[in-house]
Amino acid sequence: MVDTVPTGANWLHEMKYDGYRLEVAVGGGGARAYTRSGLDWSERFAGIAEQAAKLKVRSALIDGEAVVMDQDGRSSFQALQNALKGAPGKIDYFAFDLLELDGEDLTALPLTTRKAMLRKILPKNDARIRYSEHIEGNGEMLLHSFCDAGLEGVISKQADARYIGARSGAWLKTKCIKRQEFVIVGWTPSDKSRAFRSLILGIHEGGALRYAGKVGTGFTMDEIRRLMERMEPLDRKEATVKAPRAEVRGAHWLEPRLVAEIAYTEMTNEGTLRHPSYLGLREDKKAEAVMLETEMPVTRAARNVSPTASEVTISNRERVIFPESSITKGELADYYAAVAPVMLPWVGSRPISLVRCPQGRAKKCFFQKHDAGSFGEAVKHVGIVEKDGHEEPYLFIDTAEGLLTCVQMGTIEFHGWGARIEDVEKADRLVFDLDPDEGLDFEAVRDAAFHFREILRSIGLETFPMVTGGKGIHVIAPLVPEAEWPEVKDFAHRLAQAAAQAEPQKFTAALPKAQRKGRIFVDYLRNQRGATAVMPYAVRARPEAPVAAPVTWKEMETIDRPSHFHIGDAKELVKRAASKALTRWGRADQVLPDL
Repeated sequence: MVDTVPTGANWLHEMKYDGYRLEVAVGGGGARAYTRSGLDWSERFAGIAEQAAKLKVRSALIDGEAVVMDQDGRSSFQALQNALKGAPGKIDYFAFDLLELDGEDLTALPLTTRKAMLRKILPKNDARIRYSEHIEGNGEMLLHSFCDAGLEGVISKQADARYIGARSGAWLKTKCIKRQEFVIVGWTPSDKSRAFRSLILGIHEGGALRYAGKVGTGFTMDEIRRLMERMEPLDRKEATVKAPRAEVRGAHWLEPRLVAEIAYTEMTNEGTLRHPSYLGLREDKKAEAVMLETEMPVTRAARNVSPTASEVTISNRERVIFPESSITKGELADYYAAVAPVMLPWVGSRPISLVRCPQGRAKKCFFQKHDAGSFGEAVKHVGIVEKDGHEEPYLFIDTAEGLLTCVQMGTIEFHGWGARIEDVEKADRLVFDLDPDEGLDFEAVRDAAFHFREILRSIGLETFPMVTGGKGIHVIAPLVPEAEWPEVKDFAHRLAQAAAQAEPQKFTAALPKAQRKGRIFVDYLRNQRGATAVMPYAVRARPEAPVAAPVTWKEMETIDRPSHFHIGDAKELVKRAASKALTRWGRADQVLPDL
């Protein structure tokens, strides 16, 4: 979100729709609809999926928004909520980008080219699936006309930018009114009925929930009854936020699970909402991911498209970080600036741990997953409940500025959870780290990776390999985030044990190193709550600055070492990521199978 509409002929401007962002995948004679966090909502949007399946394509991946439009051409989130409850035929889909067509990855093409291809595959007279029109330039004038018409705002997109599956300055939004999601943490009772008078709201800040005020308008009687039903099972005795007693007298407190969309005029100096109005529940958002959205100067936001290390102040650029090859902190920052567009879709918006080596990799290095605020605003926090019940602020980033800020603070390596901040309890990948015993050559590891690919394929999981820049190979299966961590860990453990039992001379799932002699350890422990794995395109704190990189199985046939790529390969890594569709997790329709 930015403070003004960007100017210049290189910006396209579209209407900001008031609905649910959906990615529609077409192929195999059908179509599926997924939310931003990877939830499969094909049943909820069955009409859209049915129409998408009729497109005259072998396959396609379309980005757009599901909305309900009124007779004046305005989209309404409340109307969409009502339609989802009983009138799905009123829901339309505005398509605004095309990521894949007939097996070809289009994400590296300019936006104008992608939109032209999108227009060609969409039916001209289909009221259910529509093309999102745009204008070139004159964005400020468009914003004024939209605001006068009571619309939500404008989305501005760089015309020549590639598709980046993460936040970047290539897409900016300017709003007519202030509105965003808040967590419902409680309610105050009405003195006229058994229902509530107002909802108590919270927002995550610094990795913890804080009080954001109350909302008591915008409800219909049907919505009040629905909310009471949803809130009843979430009752708790203790408050989850600290609030002025006079404002929450007689409050019923809730587990912070429900997310509401709220419109408001401004935020007070105390951090509470002025003139808030309830718009509806956001069932596509998880409470853990709800944070206050603030306007950024448009000039600063646009820098996140193709950042340079100079745009984040990198001190001591000449300090040698890799002594054996004389690679400096400045060169490390330049590498991360170059690969940010292809790295952020993997590392962005998931809890991360940093390997920080402020004095260089040959001196003291340490893991860091929490922060008290020393990193600044570009490095964000998500509150995650620990085993003992208290909440800790975990780090995450979603912009190139955040990535480079970590580097400025001495970070070399980035390791991430197998889940996104939208729902940290559900895995969106399986990672099997094939770790060879001392003395085994890389050919043995490579053969083991192909063998593991076939094991997973036999139970319905497609995978891709990643050279880690360390000793081994990661075999990764992308998942729809449905299975929770206990199930995922159990599955991975039993699969590793089965592989070891089938070929005990090749594999072991035993944790003690003494039992791994001459074999490859199938490390399944990456697949548990709180565990991390090195992120694609992360530099390793090892001699010669090797880089972790996803590859195709065809490439895996000839790669001769896990440190195949290094910090000097930034241009090649960006180029090959675009040409080989290696910027996303891969198949979005895989679920954890029965084993």
